[in-house]
Amino acid sequence: MMDVRRSGDRFRGGDPATGDSAGIETLHAFSFGRFYDPDNLRFGPILACNEEHLAPGAGFEEHPHSHTEIVTWVVEGELTHRDSAGHATVVRAGDVQHLSSAAGVRHVERNDGVRPLTFVQMWLAPLEPGGEPSYTHVAGIADSTPYALPEAGALLHVRRGSEGERIAVPDAAGVYVHVVRGEVRLGGELLGEGDSARITDAEGLELEALGPAEVLLWELASV
Repeated sequence: MMDVRRSGDRFRGGDPATGDSAGIETLHAFSFGRFYDPDNLRFGPILACNEEHLAPGAGFEEHPHSHTEIVTWVVEGELTHRDSAGHATVVRAGDVQHLSSAAGVRHVERNDGVRPLTFVQMWLAPLEPGGEPSYTHVAGIADSTPYALPEAGALLHVRRGSEGERIAVPDAAGVYVHVVRGEVRLGGELLGEGDSARITDAEGLELEALGPAEVLLWELASV
């Protein structure tokens, strides 16, 4: 079973012009904040998939999180991260950042660079709540090496392809597909940038790149 969601149907948050969120535009794939959709709360452990656009100098000031695994993929630009556990990092395009908020942590996310910043941030529910917060930064993750998130029973695959190349979708109880760049074909559906698919009982599926493409695939142990 496959449920395709289009980028244009995402809830728009932030405000690129005025207010506390000036310079920030967010596209939410799931029920989030003041946008409440009881039929779109989660897919397996995935609670949020937010596409964030930050102008130079814009950002999210210090705010709290708890009982959430926060995974960030930087698409372009540089993300400055600081947290209450003492980590301070600049996360660049092609890097994966994982903040396990556990029993509680506070952090800051900003675009302190001179170019626009785009990143995809995904929140997953842990299998067990509590514990001590932790932080991981993987620079330049390779296509062949998935990022394991055992805390949520999930694996993140980053896949890049050129025109005509076929990309295997993991056989799993659940797979969440997010197209970062380009266009792909999946099971007869054309997916463009920002589109996503939620697949249950995935088996023998492939993505076909229709040009240069970059896709995030979450392999989920349960949905």
